[in-house]
Amino acid sequence: MKARVILLCAICFKLVSFVNAQENKPIQGQLRGNFQLLWQQYTEDSTIGAVVPPTKTALNAFGNFTYTYGKFTSGVRFESYLDAIQGYSVGARFKGTGIGNRYAQYKTDLLDITVGNFYEQFGSGLALRTYWEPNLGIDNALDGARVILTPFAGTTLKAIYGHQRLAFDSRLVNSESIVRGADAEFNLNELIGALDARGGDSLPSFGDSKLRVTLGGSYVSKYEQGGILEVDSLLLALPQNVGLMSGRANIYYGPFSLYLEYAQKVNDPSKDNGYIYNKGEAYFVNASYSKKGFGINAAAKMIDNMSFRSNRDLSLFDVPINFNPALTKQHTYNLAATLYPYATPLAGEVSYMAEVFYTIKKGTALGGEYGTSIAVNYAAANSPDTTPLEGRESLINGYRRNSLGFGDDKYVRDFNVEIKRKINKKLSLAATYYYLEFNTLITPVTNDFKGLLFADIQVLEVNYKVNSKNNFHIELQAMQTEQDKGDWATALVEYTYSPHWNFAIINQYNYGNPKEDKRIMYLFGTVGYINGPTRISLGYGKRREGVFCIGGVCRAVPATNGFELSITSTF
Repeated sequence: MKARVILLCAICFKLVSFVNAQENKPIQGQLRGNFQLLWQQYTEDSTIGAVVPPTKTALNAFGNFTYTYGKFTSGVRFESYLDAIQGYSVGARFKGTGIGNRYAQYKTDLLDITVGNFYEQFGSGLALRTYWEPNLGIDNALDGARVILTPFAGTTLKAIYGHQRLAFDSRLVNSESIVRGADAEFNLNELIGALDARGGDSLPSFGDSKLRVTLGGSYVSKYEQGGILEVDSLLLALPQNVGLMSGRANIYYGPFSLYLEYAQKVNDPSKDNGYIYNKGEAYFVNASYSKKGFGINAAAKMIDNMSFRSNRDLSLFDVPINFNPALTKQHTYNLAATLYPYATPLAGEVSYMAEVFYTIKKGTALGGEYGTSIAVNYAAANSPDTTPLEGRESLINGYRRNSLGFGDDKYVRDFNVEIKRKINKKLSLAATYYYLEFNTLITPVTNDFKGLLFADIQVLEVNYKVNSKNNFHIELQAMQTEQDKGDWATALVEYTYSPHWNFAIINQYNYGNPKEDKRIMYLFGTVGYINGPTRISLGYGKRREGVFCIGGVCRAVPATNGFELSITSTF
């Protein structure tokens, strides 16, 4: 593997040197990169269920190196998991040290071609989204070739072909299946404007039009070796080629915007859907209006049987081809973000969301000296409206969808109001209220309660800037619920001494747990040092068992007690 990477880089360098020699253009290369290291030391703690692994410590680390020379770019990523941080890799998908990503890219105004590993997204991701999120242990990069053509202004054509990354075992490990796809996107304003420039006055000019329209379409398919599925004495062939197609439109008119996308997948029996032969379908609509001091956003989504993987027998974070984001707001405060974070069920959902932003003018009684901002958000999700089939047909197709509306099962209700106000040059406040209904059967974030949970959460955030060097940040949070582990409280105190130092203490207290011996405080403290692009953080304390989320994608983490060292840097 390493020899092939070195050979690939050497070939790219020779090609670039030859091209630049022909063009007689002196070009200087540039090397860029970044590092990240997370080390944990574990201590046994029976009160919170913290278990010490045989190694007693764990390390996740990576280094990205990207070299650009003229129109060529090449890169590698070294990764190390010795052993992987607890809860990071489901099924030990990450272990050892080696090269986990390598690529070479050539880019001009017309052509952009990449060989090796690459990440790509078509539209909102309903058809294709490959990405890397090291803090969650997600990397579904494609390994093969990607070509992007821009033959005309406002026109982008893409084609991808490759295997998906499955795991890391001192080297890159790919799934055996093949993923291939194409995407076309047309910015009508730029395209018609370019044609207008060529044809004189034969076409209207759209360059300055308030109406802006972009249209797109995608097709993605996977090839996976087939087989035979036995269902109630029937022998059914598993499809070897499964395709997904989608179309989208993005429309802007002054302060208004509208995004529409539709996707459909042919029958794709898999572990996620219980090996049924129903087709998959998805609708997504997002509309917004925005002007100074006021904004409104509304969205609706229907997802039905849209799990799409390059390996039908895998689940969780393994080889997802597409992405089905939740419409619920991605919360940032500790209790709302980590106790009951919602994720789109793989079987599907029907969901709606509405959000309003308003800024009360400064100089008024309610707005104060600097103005007051208010944000109100509401999201709801239910099961799709379906009817179970009977007999042998239920084993083959499972169910029939009746409409695009709500089904009987409530998945989540998330209502929240946030008010922010700057009192003076030193003091600013933020108050947030959440009302949550959460179905833990659908999103299993706890083992102590299965059913519909009701919770109220209040947050007060205070930021006090003493002077240009000293700043205090305080968060007080409380949650009340009669289900699961009962009531919680969280307090965070953070002190920053600019430009280098940061000190923080966070304490989570499960004071309302119905089991008295489980009313535990999870105290954790950190000290951080920042110098330019380098950040070093050392922490010690208890971490509760729960869920860690980024961008609506979550992973379960076990309870831990001990030290944590984090180092990040770029160059």
